Amino acid sequence: MKRRILGHNGPQVSALGLGCMGMSDLYGKADRNTGIATVHAALDAGVTLLDTGDFYGMGDNELLLGEALAGRPRASYQLSVKFGAQRGPDGAWLGYDARPAALKTALAYSLKRLRTDYIDVYRPARLDPNVPIEDTVGAIAELVQAGYVRQLGLSEVGVETIRRAHGVLPVADLQIEYSLISRGIEDAILPACRELGIAITAYGVLSRGLISGHWAKDRGGDARDFRQHSPRFQGDNLERNLALVELLRQLAEARGVSVAQLAIAWVLARGDDIVPLVGARTPERLSEALAALDVTLTADDLAAIERAVPPGAAAGDRYAAQQMAMLDSERDAR
Repeated sequence: MKRRILGHNGPQVSALGLGCMGMSDLYGKADRNTGIATVHAALDAGVTLLDTGDFYGMGDNELLLGEALAGRPRASYQLSVKFGAQRGPDGAWLGYDARPAALKTALAYSLKRLRTDYIDVYRPARLDPNVPIEDTVGAIAELVQAGYVRQLGLSEVGVETIRRAHGVLPVADLQIEYSLISRGIEDAILPACRELGIAITAYGVLSRGLISGHWAKDRGGDARDFRQHSPRFQGDNLERNLALVELLRQLAEARGVSVAQLAIAWVLARGDDIVPLVGARTPERLSEALAALDVTLTADDLAAIERAVPPGAAAGDRYAAQQMAMLDSERDAR
């Protein structure tokens, strides 16, 4: 199954994409060889969209992908790369830099680490409040003209920014969180993207494992796992959110599928212009996610899911307060 996500006339990609961040960063200890094996399993299964960021593991994730993709035909996969996030040596988030010179420098390093001559979709990780989006997009347009980038993407921005960027260079897709418990894009962002022919690559479709059916409230912590500080994973919020998962589990078991498969199938059912990014870190979790492609939800199934987890049912914000303040789309996609 293929979906057209890169604009009206862009190429088609697999119905699921692979988000590679967790193989290097932010979700606790990861095994490099397992990550590479997961990328190979995804490619072998027909997954063509691979997503990374130059700040994931301070470039380590791009190096991992470059190694995993060695020997694979370049036309057999598409690379989506985010840039601009600034981090300190301790991993702290310092802000964003989307100046033209900075992004061109960032691209040069990404091309080297990924062992490729071009990036399929290049996108600022967030809006840089100090740089007009027109300046950022104009620089990416120059990179498109030069052949280093194929298409422009955006990430976690609101409707006004989307329209301004699209006026400079057609936006192929918007990467933004979208799941059963993160539905803020439905009011304004999703309609605007559909009006403009911009696809959605939906990350966080399992809410970072929270609605995967595998999370437990007594799960051990890892200081390197940012979920230790995520509002939805804390205290009473976690209790309430896991109660929603148990409602989903009942529906999933009645269908003979896993909770994760039900949640991914729900996102797939939202439209052919939406491609879920699954953050599988092992071949086993990838296999579970891919099986969601075989799940067809009926109107009755969708209604039951809506009753179990209506919009706004989640407890807690998607990010901690400081990070939420950095989201251009906060008012639209909380």
